[in-house]
Amino acid sequence: MTPEEVRLQQDRERVAYWKRWGPYLSDRQWGTVREDYSRDGSAWDYFPHDHARSRVYRWGEDGIAGISDSRQRLCFAIALWNGNDPILKERLFGLTGTEGNHGEDVKEYYFYLDNTPTHSYMKCLYKYP
Repeated sequence: MTPEEVRLQQDRERVAYWKRWGPYLSDRQWGTVREDYSRDGSAWDYFPHDHARSRVYRWGEDGIAGISDSRQRLCFAIALWNGNDPILKERLFGLTGTEGNHGEDVKEYYFYLDNTPTHSYMKCLYKYP
């Protein structure tokens, strides 16, 4: 058996939990309004685009090349800084409905190049224009 087949066997037999961590974190919660804590049901207007980078979401999280445990209780993703902007790039986010589009025109290129079934090896390529 290959090492990966051994890991899959261990996971099936619950000897080791190889699938507990993996690429379960979405790149972007496309088309969602996140949580709506507004009084009038205007989720897209509840907070401006500038606040998006500072929010942690209760019912869903996303991130660039992110990983999480299988229940998404703990999430990790990369954060990038170009050396000039005052903020880190943490999400593939767009603007709110009244400010513009909803992120469908994300300018980055990202590719998932390789992954084993147990996620013991994962490889991703991210390019910011």
